[in-house]
Amino acid sequence: MNGRGALFPGVFDLVADRALQLRGRATRLTGWRRAALAFALGLCATAALPPVYAVPFVFVAFTGLIWLLEAVPRGGWPATRTALLVGWWFGFGHFFAGFYWLANALLIDAAQFGWMVPFALFGLAGGLALFPAAAAAVHHRSGRRGLAGILVFAVAWTAVEWLRGHVLTGFPWNLIGSVWAGGPTMMQAAALVGLYGLSTLTVLAAALPATVAASRTGLARWAGPLAAVALVVAGWAYGAARLAGAGSAMVPGVQLRLVQPNVPQSLKWDPNARLANFRKSLELTRSPGFDSRTDIIWAETAVPFVLTDFSQDGAALRAALAQVIPPHGLMITGALRAERSPQGVFSIWNSLFALDSEGHILDSYDKHHLVPFGEYVPFPQVFSFAKVAAGAVDFSSGPGPQTLDVPGLPPFSPLICYEAIFPEQVVDPAHRPAWLLNVSNDAWFGLSAGPHQHFASARFRTVEQGLPLVRATNDGISAVIDGYGRIVSELGLGETGVLDAPLPQVLPPTTYARWGDWTVLALALVLLAAAGLLPRDG
Repeated sequence: MNGRGALFPGVFDLVADRALQLRGRATRLTGWRRAALAFALGLCATAALPPVYAVPFVFVAFTGLIWLLEAVPRGGWPATRTALLVGWWFGFGHFFAGFYWLANALLIDAAQFGWMVPFALFGLAGGLALFPAAAAAVHHRSGRRGLAGILVFAVAWTAVEWLRGHVLTGFPWNLIGSVWAGGPTMMQAAALVGLYGLSTLTVLAAALPATVAASRTGLARWAGPLAAVALVVAGWAYGAARLAGAGSAMVPGVQLRLVQPNVPQSLKWDPNARLANFRKSLELTRSPGFDSRTDIIWAETAVPFVLTDFSQDGAALRAALAQVIPPHGLMITGALRAERSPQGVFSIWNSLFALDSEGHILDSYDKHHLVPFGEYVPFPQVFSFAKVAAGAVDFSSGPGPQTLDVPGLPPFSPLICYEAIFPEQVVDPAHRPAWLLNVSNDAWFGLSAGPHQHFASARFRTVEQGLPLVRATNDGISAVIDGYGRIVSELGLGETGVLDAPLPQVLPPTTYARWGDWTVLALALVLLAAAGLLPRDG
């Protein structure tokens, strides 16, 4: 007994001493070596994200980052600048690895846009790296070290993620809490504090092991790592308890068919291929099992024509669609909407339409959160050459989130493409829907990490809101997900086919659905209050 009692503290001390040695080696680095380590730690953080889900790497990443930041001496602007650079290099590695797949979009027409690849990848990663740099600077200027500093850093990281999701129209892609999207259990905390709040808890847990390298002796050195384990276990226990009481009720009388034609982006708008692409979707829709379906859902711009064309050609288009709409059912599809004003100004929208079995348009929705350089060019006087998507005219934006109420289906909130990645902007607060519908086309990005990351982010909206999600895409990932983030049915990336599934029932509004990002602010204030009660180096 005494031997065992001496053994385990000895092992713990050995591990802690080794951590102290690693910290010492890391913190003695300067110049390009320190920058290279920060860059590598940023890569580690990305490895924890979809589709790899190497979650232990997020602990390596943030523990190492805290060690590097704590090695920066307290002081004025020169020291703060060093902290900024550490945070920037971390962010540069993180975003460069996380967004490599954007190059695929530029290489679809490599002759015209291939030269932009290095500017897009290095420029985007470098710009987004300013956000982690700001978090590092806040940590340094706070003067806090140890547990107090980690609490401050977790709040600062969340603050800059929130800013990234809102500044210049926002881009909250790959929020660090997405590392838990590999399974529904660890996602459930988002029902309380959303994905932003889950990011706070993730950074806190991932950075707490840094305290093991403190100069304390004995088991007290393990307070931080044990607290990290406790946080993860608490998140798992909450998720398990919530899912243990979860039902699996479906909306009676609704049987959906999602159509995934898997049209290559290089052919999607090819004038010689558009009609064949359209016929492919028609044939898939009428494939075996069609007679048991009540409603059909096609992807973003799956109809590669202007659906609101009321000429003879437009009437023929809608008549062709009517042939694949079940009797008394609906088709919901992405398509273009175009208008010419009395003054002759031509406008176009990326839209979604609901049609009945006679081909009549019952309702529509215009995308409001447009993709810069894909659907419109910001500062066109400067960047007029940089519009990647087809067409010379910028898309117009719709009025905002809205709930469509059509016959035979519960009311739903349409989300086109990356509108699904914005946590607090997916529903009309004045008219709560019963489900979310995300239509998208990720064929731009090929068989890369991008579509997996997009899918993971959209999946988090279900847990946050307590709303099921139906996701129909051109090339995958198409899926039906219930209000707990559980996948009911899925059609993978790069597959061609249809996905037949029921529609899950809506859940009561979650805490996050009722209070939104105020829950994140409350969590941040609690952590800052705790940091204020701790010694500056404790």
